[in-house]
Amino acid sequence: MGILARVPLASGLLTGKFGKDTTFGANDHRQFNRNGEVFDKGETFSGLDYALGLEVVNDLQQIVPNRELVHVALQWILNHPEVSCVIPGASKPAQVTNNLAATTAAPLTETEVAQINALYEEKVKTQVHHLW
Repeated sequence: MGILARVPLASGLLTGKFGKDTTFGANDHRQFNRNGEVFDKGETFSGLDYALGLEVVNDLQQIVPNRELVHVALQWILNHPEVSCVIPGASKPAQVTNNLAATTAAPLTETEVAQINALYEEKVKTQVHHLW
């Protein structure tokens, strides 16, 4: 049995391109479904509160400076032996190419994995793990 990981980039949050002043269009689920108002909140930022998500992204950038966060996120997920495949979304061909580049990017070190695991345990798990 394996796991197919959907929304591995947390609706783009794990690209590192969003900030507290980022706005989303009225028809964008990242604007209108943050608390599950229309459909499962796990589909929006993987169920994580947006402000906390930005904090986690900042912490992650400190752990892996000068690394592409998309690659880090995908590698971290695929590092779990239970995960068979990730299904990242993409709205542009360049995003597909960047997602695929995670397979050839420098692998995460054991230290980076341990630090990311600790960050997940400290700030993320209690917020979303019970929703799965």
